[in-house]
Amino acid sequence: MTPPPVKLWAQKRSIPILQFGSLSADEAINILGANKPDIFIVAAYGKIIPKAILDIPMHGTLNVHPSLLPKYRGASPVQSTILAGDKTTGVSIMLLDEKMDHGPIVASEEYDIIDESITAEKLEEDLACVGGELLAQIIPDWIAGKIKTKDQDHEKATYTKKFTNEDGRISPEKIGTPEAERIIQALSQNPGTFSEIIDKNGKLIRLKLLPGNIVIPAGKKKTSLTEFKKSSL
Repeated sequence: MTPPPVKLWAQKRSIPILQFGSLSADEAINILGANKPDIFIVAAYGKIIPKAILDIPMHGTLNVHPSLLPKYRGASPVQSTILAGDKTTGVSIMLLDEKMDHGPIVASEEYDIIDESITAEKLEEDLACVGGELLAQIIPDWIAGKIKTKDQDHEKATYTKKFTNEDGRISPEKIGTPEAERIIQALSQNPGTFSEIIDKNGKLIRLKLLPGNIVIPAGKKKTSLTEFKKSSL
């Protein structure tokens, strides 16, 4: 198994780590139960966690989710926020149950998107900081029983999806439009954004598109969209 970043971080600081091939395995349930944990914290974990795991810690399992639930449940809340052109987002800390991003809210905090050119990677980093600070603030009160949860309004729930390579395709006529810029900001790193155009010699060229109107023609160095158009179209 490849160690995730959090494992590498912990190993450098001599913090004990458990890593399982599957959380559904009896080994995971038995070992985690034997450690008698007070609380579990989940962040950026893309699978449904079995109830047998969720029920182990005395104070439950909290999840840090980068949206204001019930909006943008699922795998890509940050990318979906940028694609929608939202000006406000936030972080929700919820008590996990067996359904996807369904549990009651323990705490939440709004975050205003001031930079209209922000990428998904930068927004994810910002929300991770907001979520980490909020989590550190509420854990003592949560364990002390001072926080009451608030049920989500499930009728207002919206859902995100896992984006594919085809979602990153931008038609040539849309390059430079606000819609295309949002797609690039949201998807340029994962799964990637691109377009295919015909140059002045009639050759089909695939362009990798990056934020700031930067393009990378196949086999060439990255350049500005303006310079590319002058030389090739």
